[in-house]
Amino acid sequence: MQETEAAAIAKARTGDGEAFRLLVDKHSRSVFRLGFRLTGNAQDAEDVVQEAFLRAYKQLDRYDGRASFHTWLYRIASNYALDLLRGRKRLEQKKDENQLSIVDTVPSDDPAADRLVYSTQVRQRLADAMDELSEQERTAFVLRHYEGLSIDQIGDALGIAESATKNSIFRAVQKLRRALEPVMGAAR
Repeated sequence: MQETEAAAIAKARTGDGEAFRLLVDKHSRSVFRLGFRLTGNAQDAEDVVQEAFLRAYKQLDRYDGRASFHTWLYRIASNYALDLLRGRKRLEQKKDENQLSIVDTVPSDDPAADRLVYSTQVRQRLADAMDELSEQERTAFVLRHYEGLSIDQIGDALGIAESATKNSIFRAVQKLRRALEPVMGAAR
């Protein structure tokens, strides 16, 4: 039986676990993608998914419907992911071989040797540049360019105004361009 999201939310508020399970099934993959892109690590992304849904379930009565459920859930997930990163001092752990950088998710074909060296340089520069972005810039950039959210949805997820959202994305893009300029200029 197919329930609408609004009906599932209403039932979940009354304690219906199966209704909440429908919400988890519908949104868990996208929350995982967001968690992975923000933390760069599959295990942390799983933690983000679990904690985001746990917090959403506990705070379901606070969901007022002004934003979509998906956007509200993204806000919870991104806040938890940022808390997780702050708590783990991510910069000290980024070289751990078990963790993937956000740029390691970019697919690549088997390029020629010179392209492989160039690609490695670009990936490293991009990873370093992403680490240098502020938390708000990084989150806004990921939500916009990896998740495809609108400016309004990103603003709702981050709890900031439209102008601040646009500025965060713009600053992130500018910083990434400046960081990649030396390698991109060499490719020409």
